[in-house]
Amino acid sequence: MNRNNALILGVSSGFGRSTALELAKRGFNIYGAHLDLGSAKLKAEELRQEIEAIGVEAVFFNTNVADADNRQNVINNVKSIFATRNDNSVLGLFLHSIAFGALGPFIDKNPEIQINQKKLEMSVNVMANSLLYWVQDLFHANLFGEHSRILAMSSNGARVATNKYGPVSVAKAALEALIRQLAFELQPYGITANSIMAGATATPASAKIPDFDKMLKFAKDFNPSQRNTIPEDASKVIGMLAGLESDWITGQVINVDGGQSLFTYLPDYFG
Repeated sequence: MNRNNALILGVSSGFGRSTALELAKRGFNIYGAHLDLGSAKLKAEELRQEIEAIGVEAVFFNTNVADADNRQNVINNVKSIFATRNDNSVLGLFLHSIAFGALGPFIDKNPEIQINQKKLEMSVNVMANSLLYWVQDLFHANLFGEHSRILAMSSNGARVATNKYGPVSVAKAALEALIRQLAFELQPYGITANSIMAGATATPASAKIPDFDKMLKFAKDFNPSQRNTIPEDASKVIGMLAGLESDWITGQVINVDGGQSLFTYLPDYFG
């Protein structure tokens, strides 16, 4: 069985991009999904070519991964690619790294400003529920095998409150709950599921979070390592978890932050 294959949602930037490069260097073929236009689309293609230059296969799908039809199209394409081989290929790793959700207050004197049902449900569906639907469909497509790894990118927002981050906090908390349940139900099949909680990291997605520059400064000032987390910190850990040695790690939230989680955000620090 060939498990040196990875499917990465959100492959074109941030943690997804870094993980794709890390796994490619470890001999994994990379199948990635992203949603980009214009110059971002060109950068995604440059990444795909960079991965191929390493010497592995790289196939990207520019699509909305929260859409059921798009999800099935990607899965069918990956399954068709595997069918051309004679090595019983499966996904050694599936990474959910989707950072797309609404930002805004739950409560505001102006009801037009506060988060409404549509925005909250969209955020939770894209950033959390879609993990379950992907795993279900991949499982039934027989694209997982023994020692397959499921990983999802969480964040400190799953545990703390901060300005206008409520919808994403709800989504990340739900994501961690889904990972725990998947770990429990997939253990008999030899499939593990874990969350990666990276420290405060400057990425294209995090740049949209209100006051995130202050969070970065706080994280750096109080981190024992005296620096912020970078995507490569998380991707190296993901690379280790992709190996057979991690069979006994499942259902966990794994902090990758250089010690940032030893401290609690102080509400008045952002005042």
